[in-house]
Amino acid sequence: MNKYILSCCSTFDMSRKYFEQRNINFVCFHYTLNGTQYPDDLGKTMPFEKFYDTIRNKNVKVSTSQVNVDEFINYFTPFLEKGKDILHISLSSGLSGAYSSAIIAKNELMKKFPERKIYIVDSLSGSSGGGLIMDKLADMRDSGSDIDELYNWTEENKLKLHHWFFSSDLSFYIRGGRISKASGFIGTILKICPVLNVNNKGRLIPRLKIRTKEKAIDELVSKMEIHAQNGINYSGKCFISNSNCYEDAKILAEKIEHKFKNLNGKVVINSVGTTLGSHTGPGTVALFFWGDERTN
Repeated sequence: MNKYILSCCSTFDMSRKYFEQRNINFVCFHYTLNGTQYPDDLGKTMPFEKFYDTIRNKNVKVSTSQVNVDEFINYFTPFLEKGKDILHISLSSGLSGAYSSAIIAKNELMKKFPERKIYIVDSLSGSSGGGLIMDKLADMRDSGSDIDELYNWTEENKLKLHHWFFSSDLSFYIRGGRISKASGFIGTILKICPVLNVNNKGRLIPRLKIRTKEKAIDELVSKMEIHAQNGINYSGKCFISNSNCYEDAKILAEKIEHKFKNLNGKVVINSVGTTLGSHTGPGTVALFFWGDERTN
């Protein structure tokens, strides 16, 4: 039996069934709708379809909150009391302060459990990109690797995880102030889909403005062809997440499977969870794969 547990943030946007089957623990972020707070518990409290239908209403106020220090302490403590070491992979510090909170919690807990190992990794990733990291770590754990091997592998390879995505609905970019109302109006009329990725600091970076989501989908396939390990001979796994636009994600998955014949299994399609979805809104499709090392 392993003497350590694998842990991550709920914002890695894999299904509850997946985490249970792979024996991966997760800590829940939170979101608030019209003053009522809910856990980001992978659709258990509120199904994703209901969540996105709710936030489409412009009168609904939605916000999010990260896991704080006390919550991390309460989350980690039972594992330590059972004599387990911990490897926790956190949502990117470029997107949230959760990593800093986890580090503070670790430092407090090490005073009480000095014999235990607690590794906290800044994934520099989010959504199912973090899920792809956890998938690899679960494979390594199940093959007998110890916690130090997993920690070292993650630090050495996390920047080889690519995130490319587009949004076909600009309304939440406007509501969040990321683009002006005038630019959003023009972009909507012209069917502009911004294409973004995550850089080597774990931050979201706008890269392109593509007209029509069909061309945006093709652009993501092209980015994978350019950056994936071994190009079109890529033999790793590929995950996609979507915010209430499954059909668009399915089209992307089919194009990926047609282009990359050596994939390790079918493309896995997940839902963008309630924390990240509170910021993207509906209409976002994100692609994740292993590739060359990310730059700025």
